[in-house]
Amino acid sequence: MELRVAHHSDSRVITTDIGVDANAKVARNVVGIGTAAYAAVLVVAAIISYRAYQMPRLDLGDMVQAVWSSAHGHLLEVTTGTGRQTSRLAAHVDPFLVLLVPFWWIWSSPLMLLLLQIAAVSVGAIPVYRLATKHTGSTRAGAHFALAYLLYPATQFNSLTVTTGMHAVSFAVPLILFAIWYLDNDRLVPFALFAVLAASTKEEIGASVGCLGLWYAFRTRRWKVGLTTFALGLSVTLVNVLVVIPHYSPSGVSPFAGRYGGIGATPGGAVHKLFSDPGAFVSTVASWHKALYLALILVPFLGLWALEPLLLLGAVPDVAINLLSAKPEQTTIDFHYTAGIVPFVVAAAIFGAARLRHRAEGLSLGCLVAVGCLSLLFSPARLGFENLHLARSTNAVHAAKTRALELIPDGVPVSASNQLGGYVSDRRVVYLYPVLGRARWTIVDTRDPTYTDQAGYKTHAAALQDDPEWTTVYRAEGIEVLRRRELP
Repeated sequence: MELRVAHHSDSRVITTDIGVDANAKVARNVVGIGTAAYAAVLVVAAIISYRAYQMPRLDLGDMVQAVWSSAHGHLLEVTTGTGRQTSRLAAHVDPFLVLLVPFWWIWSSPLMLLLLQIAAVSVGAIPVYRLATKHTGSTRAGAHFALAYLLYPATQFNSLTVTTGMHAVSFAVPLILFAIWYLDNDRLVPFALFAVLAASTKEEIGASVGCLGLWYAFRTRRWKVGLTTFALGLSVTLVNVLVVIPHYSPSGVSPFAGRYGGIGATPGGAVHKLFSDPGAFVSTVASWHKALYLALILVPFLGLWALEPLLLLGAVPDVAINLLSAKPEQTTIDFHYTAGIVPFVVAAAIFGAARLRHRAEGLSLGCLVAVGCLSLLFSPARLGFENLHLARSTNAVHAAKTRALELIPDGVPVSASNQLGGYVSDRRVVYLYPVLGRARWTIVDTRDPTYTDQAGYKTHAAALQDDPEWTTVYRAEGIEVLRRRELP
């Protein structure tokens, strides 16, 4: 009798273990297939948008030129919108771009950068799954959160920003998630590696990563490690903002200072404004547009992030930067400006669900459903596929653009209109039309919709046709290629 009981008990344990392993395998397969499907859909959308000539000089061309220049010995050199040759560091401190040079040597194409970004952000589902499984004790909840991360519109637009292209800071999304995973497991060396990589993607990300030190210090009581991490991260951002950008910027201040004119423009001006006119900050932030922006970021995860406020603290630098800006795109989820927010919202929601462990599976499923519904309204995949008719070789405008780009010689200084500029930025000098500078060739789409002053833009394009210094090489469907005449 005792032997049978023991045997029965052992069998039940074995059966239970097998069931747990099976559940874990199913969950991992779901995450793996979901991640692959997500990446595949966005890859197709990226290829369509790229072939449709919708990936512009601003910002894909900037990244292409910085990577190309670095690959050819001119570290992070770019041509500004005003035609000045300078360092990329004059605008953003994202030396991470240098790490993409080996990929450029393998496949020298702007499309490579787009696909690499999609792959990198997709991989962020791995630490999300691991964190959620570990802290909720449920592989099913882990799968829910991983899929919610992928479908989250802010994640999707960091994978692929259809209107502007690739950005170094979008790589911070998976890097920060891996940093959180390793810090949560007290693996400080790999944490430091991922933290440094993340901080190299944009000037403020150092402060975001540094906030993880405060979260770690309060959770583990390892104050020395935590506070040192915070101090180092904050110091990196302060050096970037107060030293690096002013040093490389021709004007001595960030080229984006004008976005913050309402609160003092510069860091010093902002501090003065905070004490002299704090109401200016309130009036800058208080708008329905910005309230909707916050709702689209925070609501899909059902407020679970509020249960882990110290982890959410890492999102504060980018939230503040975006809300205080006068540029409306910074408070629109269709862009990359949420890169420093996404990983903290998702990770904090996971820890929040873990505090309600007995309801974790239901809550994680609720997040997945909410995020999924929102993604039906906001997704770069939908925008990408809408460009399909523009990508067909039978489309006359597409054929004209293809022919025009084939005429531009490699390496020569060129001036290009915005939507075509991203395709000729793999050279040392590339001007944004109507800036001509030392350009030997010009390629212009006279119908480029990305210029705000359409009347002025068309006037410039018409005047160029009558300029005796230039001769027309090709003209069709509003696409024009001109070559500067040789001086006698």
